[in-house]
Amino acid sequence: MYEKVIKRFLDVIMAFVLFIISLPILFVSAIAIKLDSKGKIIFKQKRVGKDGQVFYIYKLRTMSKDKNGVNKVTKVGKFLRITSIDELPQFINIIKGDMSFIGPRPWIESYSKYFTDEDKRRWKVLPGISGYAQVNGRNGMTIKEKIAADIWYVDNISFLTDLKILFKTVNIVIKKDGASISEKGIRDELKKLEKMYNETTIANHELQEKIS
Repeated sequence: MYEKVIKRFLDVIMAFVLFIISLPILFVSAIAIKLDSKGKIIFKQKRVGKDGQVFYIYKLRTMSKDKNGVNKVTKVGKFLRITSIDELPQFINIIKGDMSFIGPRPWIESYSKYFTDEDKRRWKVLPGISGYAQVNGRNGMTIKEKIAADIWYVDNISFLTDLKILFKTVNIVIKKDGASISEKGIRDELKKLEKMYNETTIANHELQEKIS
């Protein structure tokens, strides 16, 4: 009842109200982004959501290519990330039904090809702007620990759990303890995830051979 009806109702109402309230912040941020560097104001990227469905996530652009063509976080982008202002466009994702306020973070498509059946359980619920992993270690967690935290949330989803995560998220934002993973960080996580996937696949094959 909570997950399918109440949670979605609260998400839409809160997202609509907060989007309206945040319009002045988005307007000022948009001007700052354009003055700071060349490029689009909104950054969109394919992510994997509920039931493995791919959607576009929206963020304020925080990076720009340098003279060597390498993506670098801009001065304005650094502030937007620390304050989590770059995440505000995701209110649109929530209203559209792609996301929720609380849930496992939606990862890029590249991660999904290395998911085991157990890992894919994190897709049973809508992905969130913040989640259990984000308020319990964030980027200090290994990829395996993040997946385990996401699955724990799926198995323990409730209004009280969401409320606790929400308060912890607000506390993190107030303390400006924002964190984001770099491109190198993503590559390293993918390597670890691929290694885990291969080890699990090999172990399953060996088990099947012994049984047969």
